[in-house]
Amino acid sequence: MNNDILTIEEVAEYLRVSERTVYDWAQKGEIPCGKLGTTWRFKRSEIENWIDSRLSGSKSMGNFVPLFLNSVLKKENIIFTEKASKDGILQELIDLLAESPLVKSKKDLQEGIFHREQLMSTGIGMGIGIPHIRLNSVKDVILGAALVRDGVDDYESLDSQPVKLIFMIVARQDQHDQHLKLLGQISSRLKEADAREALIACDTPGQFYHLLTGAGGE
Repeated sequence: MNNDILTIEEVAEYLRVSERTVYDWAQKGEIPCGKLGTTWRFKRSEIENWIDSRLSGSKSMGNFVPLFLNSVLKKENIIFTEKASKDGILQELIDLLAESPLVKSKKDLQEGIFHREQLMSTGIGMGIGIPHIRLNSVKDVILGAALVRDGVDDYESLDSQPVKLIFMIVARQDQHDQHLKLLGQISSRLKEADAREALIACDTPGQFYHLLTGAGGE
């Protein structure tokens, strides 16, 4: 994101959504963009302003309801383990979230998460993975988290480093704004190395939950 003019691929990577999603937004005029010949181009400053406006509750957000980490993450949906493979830890989170009444189809969730990873790894670097999916068979946003102390070596992260912190976001198909809001909140919490190291050093899921969400108590 160093250049002011971005491609669809760069915008998709920045927003952590598929290139097809960005293309659809551009076609519908839902995201600021322009065309150079037959190629879509985006200004970084306009994209940043667009994100800010969507996350701050602008009128264009329609029925958007603000999300807070402590309202979608439950302590019982946090996994602690010493070592895991990518497929293994993703399956553990899928199994865990599928127990929630918010998830109507474990099969849809499993197929969606693994298909998303086949398209492009959700390892964003800095030891973080954020697998995410929107499905018609989900009633509302739900979040699961995992701490893998020794790191997931085969996550194929952008910086090729092992992933220790994994956050699985599952939202309903029409909850795009909520989805973006939650991605933004997680990224904001983890942008500093000290915050990531503090989470990795947690002894219990309860401590992890309170440190991540900012909620008081244990």
